[in-house]
Amino acid sequence: MLRPKTLTPDENHHRMTEAPVAALIAKLAIPTIISMLVTSFYNLADTAFVSQLGTQASGAVGVVYSLMAIIQAIGFTLGMGSGNFNSRLLGAKEREKANTVFSTIFFSGFGIGLIIMIAGLVLLEPFMRLLGSTDTILPYAMDYAGVILIGAPLMITSFVMNTNLRSEGNAILGMRGIATGALLNVALDPLFIFAFDMGIRGAAIATVISQMVSFSILLYAFVGKQSNLRLSLAKVRIKWWIYKEVIRTGMPAFYRQGTASLAAIFLNVNAAVFGDAAVAAMAIVNRIMMFLHSALIGFGQGFQPVAGFSWGAKRVNRLLEAYRFTLKTGIVVFIFLGSVGFAFAPLVMRLFISTDINVVHIGALAMRLQCAFMPFQAVSVVTSMLFQSVGKAKDASITALTRHGLFFIPLVIVLPKIFGLLGVQLSQPLADLGTFLLAFILGRKFLAELRILAQREHENVRS
Repeated sequence: MLRPKTLTPDENHHRMTEAPVAALIAKLAIPTIISMLVTSFYNLADTAFVSQLGTQASGAVGVVYSLMAIIQAIGFTLGMGSGNFNSRLLGAKEREKANTVFSTIFFSGFGIGLIIMIAGLVLLEPFMRLLGSTDTILPYAMDYAGVILIGAPLMITSFVMNTNLRSEGNAILGMRGIATGALLNVALDPLFIFAFDMGIRGAAIATVISQMVSFSILLYAFVGKQSNLRLSLAKVRIKWWIYKEVIRTGMPAFYRQGTASLAAIFLNVNAAVFGDAAVAAMAIVNRIMMFLHSALIGFGQGFQPVAGFSWGAKRVNRLLEAYRFTLKTGIVVFIFLGSVGFAFAPLVMRLFISTDINVVHIGALAMRLQCAFMPFQAVSVVTSMLFQSVGKAKDASITALTRHGLFFIPLVIVLPKIFGLLGVQLSQPLADLGTFLLAFILGRKFLAELRILAQREHENVRS
């Protein structure tokens, strides 16, 4: 078990505002990247195991992904909102205020998770149909979602804890909890699905058990005083200033994940016109692309606490240096990953489901089209993270809404009517191109403002 040294608040503040930027981001990013890769690998393994049960089971994974995206949207909203808020508070040395924010959002998230669990179980069948389930996929989707919903409170609060650990610069503690749960899930999947002959319900049970383990490990980081933040029911304050700032800075994450859920629903509905093979293929491709994206997301999440601390400490030159380093690294990584994914797309699809050649053909083309546009996404993702880290909520919200909302949903509705199945496959890469163009325009404007502030900062230091 990894046991990182616990820094005092003052030691952590000095590290986050004075340590060399490239080395600091890399150090913070490595555990987050590992956590993201392991979690994404679990998603891939889960999809691969379930796919052995048939095309309809694969389709059910795509349907329930929409449900999980809704839960994640709430978890990311509360987590990113409180985490970015707290990184700025810790940068300004307002530590008691940060403890109040964290405790309030943790217990609020747990309550929201309970509401989702109860409502989802009561309305399970109509909910699954709403998410795009066909008649043949519906029984599998209900079996899977009926168990997944039980873990909603744990999933939301785990996102809150993990994000706040990253935001204070303790990413390795978050990695420990998330990665352990994900690896356990991979081990439990074949046991429950095949050895216990529980089918797709077994995959869901394995997921919830793993979430319980992750939740327990993350919780210990706070109650065991390994974090600079303190979790306490006594610190909970139902105050508008807390929710206002958390929602304001967390809404980009909600837009990003919420529109991802809506996009998955529209994708399922429009792909279902072309049969279960199309639904299954796009579900598998989504999981593969999530895995490829996880490296950049993890690296960007190493950048965010540095950006938040730098902004809170009024170190604009340091913020710009961190952004440039993260952007350049992201572009290079996505060029490499996109090239590999493009070259081996058919082989990768056959690893998941070799029994249905239509699923392989549909998925391989969709994957190649998305891989071709991956480098553009590096600009979109890192720029959106910059906006969110400094509390520039409006621009962060716009960039978060665009990929799945503003561009993808209209495209996936219109293009299949013109190009048939190819329209479904083209929708995401064209949405990625549109998102890049918008993020580039907004980012260029904000960077010009930052350069002016950085010049003033430099002049003040010289004088």
